Parts: sequence; structure tokens; C-alpha cells
Amino acid sequence: MTRSRVADWAIGALGMLVLLAIGVVALWWFVSEPPDDTAGPTTPPPSAAPRIDAPAPIDLGGDEVWIGDLDLQSALVVLPDSTLRDVVARGHGARSGPDGLTVDRLEVWATVPFDEVAAQLGGDSMVRAAENGEAAVVRTVDVLGRQITVVATGTVEVEGGILVVEPRAIDVGGPELLSRTIAALVRQFVTIEQPIEGLPRNLELLDVEVRDDGFRAELAGQDVVLAAGGS
Repeated sequence: MTRSRVADWAIGALGMLVLLAIGVVALWWFVSEPPDDTAGPTTPPPSAAPRIDAPAPIDLGGDEVWIGDLDLQSALVVLPDSTLRDVVARGHGARSGPDGLTVDRLEVWATVPFDEVAAQLGGDSMVRAAENGEAAVVRTVDVLGRQITVVATGTVEVEGGILVVEPRAIDVGGPELLSRTIAALVRQFVTIEQPIEGLPRNLELLDVEVRDDGFRAELAGQDVVLAAGGS
């Protein structure tokens, strides 16, 4: 009997909801008006003004090529000693000829994978993103003949064109007094000082941000030599 009453109540409530919805639709239809078909089409937003390339140098040789602006994107760029992902490059004033390929001004945004940095640390190091825009380093180190797993977190900075992660907290999984003592011994093993190897001459690291898939680096430089000329 109770189940029958509950079912009757549910059916009645559902019916009220349907009637309410129909009433709202009818009221909207009554107070509103159809759109004015005579109105002209919506004016599209103005497009960006075309960019004017920088003028070519007056001493451009007959065997040289000048490109005012460059916009390049690549999912992968392999350097002699590094791998970069999701690369975006913008160049201004590219000159190619017997002396090589030089760009007057070059800006690059690229991701340095965590695995690349971990490989430089060596051992079983693992680098990952941490909270509050910090990076974490996890690795096993030998301390007084014993192996200890160390987890260090720290902020990411750029010092002299080098990616630096200086640990602010080091956890070895023991009592606080012991952790402090061991932290002083293992700090060097979990400190990252990582240059981006193989960069073109005059291209320098300016800023770094921690992302889920690696360190997002901003690089820039003037008179960047992308390819040296022949002898």
C-alpha cells in the first residue's frame, strides 16, 4: 500500500512539472516576438591589419635570401643534446646566404620534458610538477652506506640562462631531526641546474614555468645563428 501511494505521488508530481513547463513555454511565446528578418547581417569583427615586414638590408647580396618575418610551430625539435616539444618560434629579419642563416630577433617558446632533466640528474631520478607552481625531484641516494628515497620540492628560476630548481623542502620519510640532518647531505643530489644544451648561438633562456608535461621555457635573442656558413 505504501509503495502504491509513493508511486501515485511521483506520477502526480511529474504531471505538475510537465504542466508547469508547458505554461512557461506558452507565456514566452506570448510575450516574445520573432526575430526581424529584414535586419541586415551582423557586421563581422574587423580583421587584424596585415603585418608589414621589416625592410631588407641594403647590402643584401645576390646569393642571399631575406625573410622579414617567420612564424614556425613544431611538435618536436631535436637538438644535439636536448629534445624540445610544442615549439613555437617567431623570428624577425632572417638572412640566409654563404655566411649561414642568422635571425635579427628570435623568440621561442618550448617545453623541456621532465625526462630530459631527470636524465641529467642521473640515477633513478624522476622530476614532476608539484603544487603552487613548484617542481619535485624524487630519487634514491646513498647516505652512510644506506639507500634513502628523497623527495625534494622547490621553486623554478632562471639564473644566468640556466634552469635552476633550488629545494625548499626535502623529505626523507623519517623524524624531523633526522630529516634535517640527512637533507643537508643530499641537497646537492636533488638540486637542478640545467642548461638547455645545443641552443643556437645568442639564443638565451629568459623564463621558465612548470607545466604538467615539463618545463615551459621562454627563450629569445638577437643575431641568432641558426646555421653557420661554410668555410
